[in-house]
Amino acid sequence: MDWKKEFKSWGWILSLLALLYFTGMLPMIQGAIQSVFLYTGLITPKLARVDLTELDFDYQGRFLDFEGREIDLESYRGKTLFINLWASWCGPCRAEMPHISELYKSLQTEPNIEFLLVGLDNELEKSRKFLEGKSWSFPTAHASFGLNSSLQSESIPTTLVINPEGKIIFYQEGMSNFNTDDFREFLRSQ
Repeated sequence: MDWKKEFKSWGWILSLLALLYFTGMLPMIQGAIQSVFLYTGLITPKLARVDLTELDFDYQGRFLDFEGREIDLESYRGKTLFINLWASWCGPCRAEMPHISELYKSLQTEPNIEFLLVGLDNELEKSRKFLEGKSWSFPTAHASFGLNSSLQSESIPTTLVINPEGKIIFYQEGMSNFNTDDFREFLRSQ
């Protein structure tokens, strides 16, 4: 084995990764690759009940939309609520957003289903800038006032579904392609 060639090859790879990281391109590329992977249908939400479900959802809390208006979680009481927690720097979050957008478009006329995607960037402006110019369609807000106990998570993206009775019936940390017939029917059946 020629160690000089091997060292040089790794040097180029590390240099490319450093360039992508420092220019901010790494999350975009990572998200694009992961989104293509989601399109394969290999990663879909598991609808089996888990220990975190059937807990009461805490409707105390408020967010800011990107026009500066307050959104009160209490206003979603009595409806099925799909909540997704994301950040602009999160590749898996970027990967699942086109799929959530398609799911939202297919259900936006359903009177009892609501969507809320909550940006967790340190600054509202970072979340807003990330969404500018994207063709995605879904209601968004920023966690400017923090997160209540029901929305605390160890990782992002995190997705929850709350039923009209205020119970958490779905909880998932990590990316998924939610734009499936099974998940759409799951939301409609609440």
